[in-house]
Amino acid sequence: MQQQKAFLFDLNGTIIDDMRFHIEAWHKILNDLGATNSIEETKLQCYGKNEELLERTFPKRFSKEEMQQLAIKKEMKYQENFKPYLKLIEGLDIFLEDAYKAKIKMAIGSAAIMYNINFVLDGLQLHKFFEAIVSADDVKESKPNPETFLSCAEKLNVLPADCIVFEDSPKGVEAAARAGMKALVITTMHTEDEFYGDNIIGFVKDYRGNLFTQLIN
Repeated sequence: MQQQKAFLFDLNGTIIDDMRFHIEAWHKILNDLGATNSIEETKLQCYGKNEELLERTFPKRFSKEEMQQLAIKKEMKYQENFKPYLKLIEGLDIFLEDAYKAKIKMAIGSAAIMYNINFVLDGLQLHKFFEAIVSADDVKESKPNPETFLSCAEKLNVLPADCIVFEDSPKGVEAAARAGMKALVITTMHTEDEFYGDNIIGFVKDYRGNLFTQLIN
């Protein structure tokens, strides 16, 4: 593999292993509102923007303002529960430093709102690593639409074909494929058999070992 010009990271489940906390927060809120979803059913709905998740579960029930209020309520509960466990996925600290020293351009492309992205970047002091951030607030359509990752490439001034996307979800990998990008899957939330696509270059549990060297050689 030729050296890539950019690494594009999803956030939740890819930089931090926190998806269980999102699922549990949504499970409580949705069921308090009248849904009867199991944890597994809630997990399947945990993609895209908060408002999109609410609309899928309760079509046309809430106004935009009501959905925003519910989303903030959920994020506050998530942050309260996850904060004691806030840390990078194993090996990512060294991986980011290696990429930074090698002058690999990096960005975050996430369906999270900036409130959550800054929770992670501030809490773990990661701002220096990422030249660009594309959040839910910056796109019209979230993953699996490719807009998030294409916007990252544009902000970094690199070609889509010169990017590797780090993702933990099938919808994210699909978004990368539709953007013309390769994807490395982090198996924090889903198993290998849940993924498809010829843009997948590998599956890893974390960033330990010689992963960085493998990707740039």
